[in-house]
Amino acid sequence: MANNKQQEAQQEQVATTVSGAEAFFKKNQKWIEWALIAILVIIFGILAINRWVVVPARQEAQGQMFQAEQAFRAGDFETALNGDGNVLGFAQIIDEYGNKAGKSVQLYAGLCNLQLGNNEEAIANLKKYKTSDKIMQGRAYCATGDAYSNLKDYTNALAWYKKAAALDKENPYTAEYLFKAALVSEELGDKDGALKLYKEIETKYPQTLEGYDIQKYISRIENEK
Repeated sequence: MANNKQQEAQQEQVATTVSGAEAFFKKNQKWIEWALIAILVIIFGILAINRWVVVPARQEAQGQMFQAEQAFRAGDFETALNGDGNVLGFAQIIDEYGNKAGKSVQLYAGLCNLQLGNNEEAIANLKKYKTSDKIMQGRAYCATGDAYSNLKDYTNALAWYKKAAALDKENPYTAEYLFKAALVSEELGDKDGALKLYKEIETKYPQTLEGYDIQKYISRIENEK
């Protein structure tokens, strides 16, 4: 009997809830319909913008990127960055298309600026480049360190070289990053820090270009002590 009463009470509660919901929908039917229409309009609007505006703009930006990349590979960094009047350079592509051109546009622009001696502009571009590719991100970090080093801001240069080296110890470029970090450590007067980095190259990366000659750097510092 108790179970029957409990089931009846639950059924009554469900019926009350359903009735309340029905009453709510009947009372607010027009508002609900308008809300659904508004949601559909927003969804279709987003899809239309993506299809007719975003995608074409991205394709156009990538088409412009191809010409700038060709100039970059040819070593014509001025044209690659600023264009030649017929095609856009990376700087103009960033201004006109922003992120639609893809993440690499900031890396290209940064490397062009670095090659042209525009170190502050290079830093600004390179810091905006983000990727999950550890090798490419490491190259961007190293290039940022190079720009700071050109500005003789060795403290920041050291930080970025170490950041590049710490990103992936299996990266084939890690020895280069450690070597540059050691050189700027010497510029900062930190002989012990430099020696530690040179020895890390000797131990972990003996088969690299930096590793082949690393003993002379180690010997030089040890002889100075």
